[in-house]
Amino acid sequence: MSYVDGFVCPVPEDKLGEYRRMARKAGKIWMELGALSYHECVADDVKPGKVTSFPQAVKLKPGEVVVFSWIVYKNRRERDRIMKKVMEHPGLAEWSDPKNLPFDGKRMFFGGFKPIVEY
Repeated sequence: MSYVDGFVCPVPEDKLGEYRRMARKAGKIWMELGALSYHECVADDVKPGKVTSFPQAVKLKPGEVVVFSWIVYKNRRERDRIMKKVMEHPGLAEWSDPKNLPFDGKRMFFGGFKPIVEY
């Protein structure tokens, strides 16, 4: 089975174009280094819940949208290898300083997942 990294972050609506530019560049790098697929999605039907939700999880503020992303790898070992190379890649250097990110990285959450059902 494959391995998946998932990411959720709040992005200011006025920085969505900048975020998209960053994501396109990052996606190309991930794919060049061996990821099987790379996905970035902006919330379209995401409402606050009674207990928890995507907006609540990122402490969404007015004028922000939730972005949900995932990257698929052949397996965990490949993910670890690719992630190491991505973190060292000079093409992403401009975003290595959190002040340069087009979103609040402190409210982003992410993790690695082992699929239990795949088609």
